[in-house]
Amino acid sequence: MVKETKNIICIGCPMGCPLTVEIEDGKIKSITGYTCKRGEEYAKKEVTNPRRTVTSIVPVVAGELDMVSVKTKTDIPKNKIKDCMLALKNLKVDAPIDIGDVIIENVCETGVPIIATKAVKRR
Repeated sequence: MVKETKNIICIGCPMGCPLTVEIEDGKIKSITGYTCKRGEEYAKKEVTNPRRTVTSIVPVVAGELDMVSVKTKTDIPKNKIKDCMLALKNLKVDAPIDIGDVIIENVCETGVPIIATKAVKRR
């Protein structure tokens, strides 16, 4: 029998509750410290399948602005963040760009698109 305790801080809401997750033989046995349902769900997700939303910027060709902010449309597996950033590293996009435009359709085979979060007009 393998027992493990993980202490994490919930980011589900501004409260930042300190959570304790007891794991036995790879299964969650208990979660304590949360003050709302989001905390419990966050702890389950963080321990079994941690995911993050990635934000960055990408250079714009012929735009009124030199860069456009981008993000993953939804969260991606935490272990794919480095690959996602590498996919964005040498990317350039042509103006015009609208909010929500897809910059990369399926980043790193996650099924999640990278989208623009700002509009950039053409010069």
